Amino acid sequence: MIDFKKEIANKLKEITNMETIEEYIEVPANKEMGDYSLPCFKLAKEMKKAPPVIANDLKEKLEISEEIVTSIEVVNGYLNFYINPLTLANTIFTEMDTKKESYGSSKIAEGKNVVIDYSSPNIAKPFHIGHLRSTVIGSALYKIYSFLGYNVTGINHLGDYGTQFGKLIEGYKRWGNEYDVENNPIDELTKIYIRINNLCKEDEAVLEECRNNFKKLEDGDAYCNELWQKFRDLSLKEFQKVYDLLDVQFDSWNGEAFYSDKMGEVVDLLEKSGKLIESEGAKVIDLTEKEMPPCLIIKSNGSTTYATRDLAAILYRARTYNFDKALYVTSYEQILHFKQVFEVAKLLGLDTKYTDNLIHVPFGMVQLKTGKMSTREGNIIKLEELLEEAMERAANIIEEKNPSLENKEEIAKKVGIGAVIFNDLYNSRIKDEIFDWDTMLNFNGETGPYLQYTYVRTNSVLEKACGVPEVETVDTSLITDSASIALLKALYSFGEVVKQAADKNEPYLISRYLIEIAHLFSTFYTENKIISEDTQLQNARVYVTYCVNTVLKTGASLLGIKMPEKM
Repeated sequence: MIDFKKEIANKLKEITNMETIEEYIEVPANKEMGDYSLPCFKLAKEMKKAPPVIANDLKEKLEISEEIVTSIEVVNGYLNFYINPLTLANTIFTEMDTKKESYGSSKIAEGKNVVIDYSSPNIAKPFHIGHLRSTVIGSALYKIYSFLGYNVTGINHLGDYGTQFGKLIEGYKRWGNEYDVENNPIDELTKIYIRINNLCKEDEAVLEECRNNFKKLEDGDAYCNELWQKFRDLSLKEFQKVYDLLDVQFDSWNGEAFYSDKMGEVVDLLEKSGKLIESEGAKVIDLTEKEMPPCLIIKSNGSTTYATRDLAAILYRARTYNFDKALYVTSYEQILHFKQVFEVAKLLGLDTKYTDNLIHVPFGMVQLKTGKMSTREGNIIKLEELLEEAMERAANIIEEKNPSLENKEEIAKKVGIGAVIFNDLYNSRIKDEIFDWDTMLNFNGETGPYLQYTYVRTNSVLEKACGVPEVETVDTSLITDSASIALLKALYSFGEVVKQAADKNEPYLISRYLIEIAHLFSTFYTENKIISEDTQLQNARVYVTYCVNTVLKTGASLLGIKMPEKM
């Protein structure tokens, strides 16, 4: 595929002798200012000339084939380039014919490894809407990095360790036969936990018994371990229902408990570093120099912390996966925690290849239209119930719009789940997400259903045209109108958008891009008669439609959204 930016950069390099000139070339926000632009202000200091003078000098000396650039203009110190639309169309069509649904993919990261830690619900607790963001963002990043050629390992770092299990074991010992844990595990275990928790507040002896249970669990007691395994297995079975609906997969389910026998090495390494100090009976790493509070490694009662387990996980993941990047997808409430952990990880003796590439990917909270969610207020929404409702609402809308549609249930599933995912990924992840049914299921807004509807419209066009013409039969010189060219320019940038989404760990860049493609296709569709008596003109426009169809489906799949073929 012709890289227009690189072609321009290479010609500029020849006359400026600047190896880094490509870094200065940008895509103007205003399309009238060209397809690529070189702001000459950045060169003024080095060339000791005014930007407009530099721009004019470069224009006079530049020799670029008209097959690449049709015109170059100087505007207020900017050197603006307009690429050849015929070459653009030929480049896109040839690449699309070769790569098809892999159009936009890359092998730039071949041989590189990335591990992504996402979702991570707590065992024996409800899997609620608050877990949605980590699950959906992490899954999208998994797909995006894979598309770019990375070897990706998705890790579900389950919350399956800690003193709460001592309480749960005690509660189950006392009242397990009163609750239907087998058929309704999460709700019933939650009831047991609340009950034992209340008893602990009333009776210190019960709390001590719970602590003893956890100590026994740590020491490998058979009965406690059997119960813990039962709680874990039942919880995972429930969680899997949600993962199946969202079509989310993991390569590793190693939770906190997996690292219970690996924390001793962490403590030893920190001791050897000379940085682990005693503080009020606990052991901490002083981070005053880094303007952070101390990182607690061992509590005063001798037990470990989240930080200890995360450090053990870093050691294990470096050795097991040899990662080039390790991403942690959690809420912004954990920013300080990961800053501390990543700083302390530098004391573990690992190569800087690992410690310099630990990346926290924080995100904002999910809020209901009425405000914040709260367990106390009873407005926590279970994720499975939410997804079921999304499908039900989508089914009602489809029934109203197209009652004779076949496979309505399967289509409603794609529309409902797609709406939830798209709503989550439409804004920068750091923003709080507002959960509003009316907005997310709107077929006319900037939503998942709108994207799916546009895709279905492209399917309809391809069906009427009796399929996609052979690329060799397409006359690209017939694609001359502004709507078609604007659409082609956007389609050309798909691969670059995917790279940017990975560089910034921001799936929303793809979401926004897909909405732009949908809008541009709508204009193209309105302004051009696609199915016509002129076979050559029809073939050219049908091929543009096919490119849109492919990019919409591929882009949506990177977000975790499935496209219905009809709606």
